[in-house]
Amino acid sequence: MRRMSTTGRPRLRFRRVRGVTLIEVLVAFLLLSLGLLGMSAMHINALQNKHSALQRSQASMLAHFKMDALRANREAAIAGQYNLGALVCTPPADTNLVTHDQRTWLLAMRATLGDANTTCGLVACVAGGGSTRCH
Repeated sequence: MRRMSTTGRPRLRFRRVRGVTLIEVLVAFLLLSLGLLGMSAMHINALQNKHSALQRSQASMLAHFKMDALRANREAAIAGQYNLGALVCTPPADTNLVTHDQRTWLLAMRATLGDANTTCGLVACVAGGGSTRCH
């Protein structure tokens, strides 16, 4: 039996709707897609930063390698024989200890950082004040 309203019409009882609508599903899918897109962008950025950090670490290792060679042949370094004067991209001929160290260093840079025409090195040592500074 239906209950009658005060106006004489039967009251309709609305059932609760269960489940989700298509619009709610689409909004949820959109939010999920944006979240996954953001996560993939962060992953790509992390990979790029990892590669950059690896290259910086390798360049630092090669700089220490060169400084060890300068310390081992201190007299030649103080005399300025290791100075290259300008960026050198082609390894010099292996004729003495200084050119051997320079060649080994440049070849190690090419092997580690990439064998390209832009893989170059520069050594500039300045003696003075009882010490030698190299850049």
